[in-house]
Amino acid sequence: MSTLSNQLILDSCPHCGRANPTLVLEQQFFQTKNHGGINERWWGVYCCKTCGGIVTAWAPKRDNNPSRLPIQEVCPSTPTISDEIPEKARELLRQAQNSLHAPAGAIMLCASAVDAMLKEKEYTDGTLNDRINKAAQDHLITDAMAEWAHYIRLDANEQRHADVSATLPNVKDAKLTFDFAIAFAEYLFVLPSRVTSGITDATAT
Repeated sequence: MSTLSNQLILDSCPHCGRANPTLVLEQQFFQTKNHGGINERWWGVYCCKTCGGIVTAWAPKRDNNPSRLPIQEVCPSTPTISDEIPEKARELLRQAQNSLHAPAGAIMLCASAVDAMLKEKEYTDGTLNDRINKAAQDHLITDAMAEWAHYIRLDANEQRHADVSATLPNVKDAKLTFDFAIAFAEYLFVLPSRVTSGITDATAT
């Protein structure tokens, strides 16, 4: 984690996904404490120069000079892409996360990630939506997840073929699609891995 300074160093903006964003301090550092007068913190408020989104960061108060203190937490945080997700899908999700400011491209990357995850589970026939529906029928995913897929712009054909009747997606569309792809990965790969680890740990005691 970086330090409190005039510029916040993050791999990507939590709002627009821009890689290596310019996050500039918007006001002087300020202090807070809880109702008991303890848990003192220094706070910085930063603005992304790409999207205008605000990111806050805090560090425990050690003295009256907040500069160069190690940051404890950033809000909002950037979603972590688990190593439990297969490599190809994981890399596609990372690329999508770093390109949310370019919505059409981010949506195509999300669709490719979901496609890669389904292929890991040996679902290869039909369109992407066909395979999502089949996965729900086979109880690999829930019916609600399949329904969720239909409410977002997961099918990237509109973008690939530049259909004149299709409106261009915006950042909100890209974020919704990315949220679905992350949840899809969590459900298929991350949660089962945690359950297996939990059972192993419980039986080892």
